[in-house]
Amino acid sequence: MKAIILAAGRGSRMGALTAEQPKCLVKVGGVALLDRQLQALREAGIDDIAVVTGYQQQALAERPLHFFHNPRWAETNMVASLACAASWLRQQPCVVSYSDIFYTSNAVRPLIDSNAELAITFDQNWLSLWQQRFADPLSDAETFSYDRHQRLLTIGGRAASTAEIRGQYMGLLRFTPASWAVVERLQQQLDGASWDRLDMTALLKRLLQQGEPAITVCPYADPWGEVDAESDLALYQRLFFS
Repeated sequence: MKAIILAAGRGSRMGALTAEQPKCLVKVGGVALLDRQLQALREAGIDDIAVVTGYQQQALAERPLHFFHNPRWAETNMVASLACAASWLRQQPCVVSYSDIFYTSNAVRPLIDSNAELAITFDQNWLSLWQQRFADPLSDAETFSYDRHQRLLTIGGRAASTAEIRGQYMGLLRFTPASWAVVERLQQQLDGASWDRLDMTALLKRLLQQGEPAITVCPYADPWGEVDAESDLALYQRLFFS
């Protein structure tokens, strides 16, 4: 099993914190987000790890990792960045992680153990965290539902109430070569601009609409967070790292 961390974007909403470094090097609880991800992945048994770079790639150059580079990082979204690592994705299953999140190895192990062609981790206790991050949790949270077989049914829509949200997708998932082949076939159907704009949640919605591959969801209940703003850093420091 290999892992790919998507770290091409700047994270412009972080202001001065990403003026001279990629967002994955922003520290939460005194430790860079990237180092927290590496620790969780390695504790889960994954040592073969690559980073897809873009903005300020030189800041990561001395780390003992594999690197793929997205030279069009400023013009493309996350799926196009992931495609820069297609040589790995075609060969064997790969865990894929956003670079602006932190989590424990318990978020990774179910992905490794899953027999599904495509599996995603989700926070089943999302509401308490969202209530502390946002005055109105529904302003940011998206629809998420699944059936009794742990198969994803809906994701990424605007929710009218929390009843439509059974969890939140965390930005952590796993592709097999078969599921990545479906993504590459989708790429052939899209024009270049549509492919460039495609984010991961939109990709998952498209895969649901076309009916393949089935997407398995893996619940997670340990501490985690996504860093979208400086206020998130202060919150996570208080909740998890004090």
